[in-house]
Amino acid sequence: MPATLRALPRPLLALFVTLFAWAAVAGSAPAAHAATNLDTVAEALRKSPVYVAPEASGQLSAADAEALAKKIKDADKPVFVAVLPESAAFPKKTMLQDLRTKVGITGVYAVYLGGSGFNAGADRKVMPRNAIDNLAGSIKRSYGGDTKALLNSFVDQADQQAKGSAPASWGGGSGDDGIGTAGLVTGGAVVVTGGAGAFALYRRSRKKREERERAELQALRVVVDEDITAFGEELDRLDFTPSEPGADDPMREDYTRALDAYEAAKAMMDAAAKPQDVRPVTEALDNGRFALATLAARRTGAPLPERRMPCFFDPRHGPSATDAQWAPPGGAARTVPACAADAARLADGEEPMSRMIQTAHGPQPYWNAGPAYAPWAGGYFAGGILTGLLVGTMLGSMMSTPAYADSSPLGGDGPEGGDVSGADFNPGDFSGGFGGDGGGGDGFGGGDW
Repeated sequence: MPATLRALPRPLLALFVTLFAWAAVAGSAPAAHAATNLDTVAEALRKSPVYVAPEASGQLSAADAEALAKKIKDADKPVFVAVLPESAAFPKKTMLQDLRTKVGITGVYAVYLGGSGFNAGADRKVMPRNAIDNLAGSIKRSYGGDTKALLNSFVDQADQQAKGSAPASWGGGSGDDGIGTAGLVTGGAVVVTGGAGAFALYRRSRKKREERERAELQALRVVVDEDITAFGEELDRLDFTPSEPGADDPMREDYTRALDAYEAAKAMMDAAAKPQDVRPVTEALDNGRFALATLAARRTGAPLPERRMPCFFDPRHGPSATDAQWAPPGGAARTVPACAADAARLADGEEPMSRMIQTAHGPQPYWNAGPAYAPWAGGYFAGGILTGLLVGTMLGSMMSTPAYADSSPLGGDGPEGGDVSGADFNPGDFSGGFGGDGGGGDGFGGGDW
């Protein structure tokens, strides 16, 4: 192996080796396969997000498959869907892992396998294991054998939760952003240019990640600026003067802490360069609101407030006053911290005043607004508490392995969703078979098919 290739980072070296293997196969394999097999499926998925085997055309029409593919491409997400017949060509126990290996692109993979049902897997860089496991299980329980409804519902949610972008190969070209088929046919050419091509992919991966982070940070700025403004208005309404009659040192200390938190939040938000930088901003705002609540109690002679998490429904409501029972639509009830006003609304059978976020799908409560808001919520609810509070919701699934932390075994500079990574992935992300109702199994995606 040339020295320039040995110097490549491990994920890129694995990528190069995989590309070389593809080149060797392309040069020696027959031009076409007589029947559908995993190679046929993988080749199709590298060109388009949805593949329906001819033997399974009764499960999903060509028009429905085209509409599903358009939905995925419009979302620009690395989501792959295959509808296949139940046959010996697709062994249930290893098919997801083998399909991911043969496609060689980091992403979310969903398969409807004839009478065996549905299963899905995802690279952890794209969607945490708990998220894809919960999603696959809920989809199977909700739609059963309705293939069209099942796949559309899965894609709708996967498009919102998956990190990364659609692979360049779906664009149908072989320009600078992709790897053309002709470049894979001649093994010698791949050996000569492999190092340069791998570094080009590496640079493209970094550029894509930086572009995505800029977009996420811009969306976060809108929400955090609203929080900072609301906190500043609370400071003004309090109308406290350190020299006013009755003011004592503890009051002045509370007021100083609140002012410091306000100034720190503004400065940190101005300096934020990536989404993860938002978490200490909302931590500061939470600390500032508690200082204000303590100051207000001292001025009126009320009992000092207990240090509690902010109101779950909208942290701008300040520290929670009690715990209340609440269930998201279609989800199980759980105990959440609530301000007095929201707790009263819930007790009266009314909806709480939840924090709404503008999204491409219209206003949504923050826990359904997408993974970009995980750093914002994580600063208010430290210690991973949202994982339990939001089981069954989008943000809860994403924060099971916090979206603001890198949970990928490849590290922060590894392949992103939509990047070619060959066989360099965690096989545990695609283990397990098909069947059952999903959830709680030993295998990936809820156990057996």
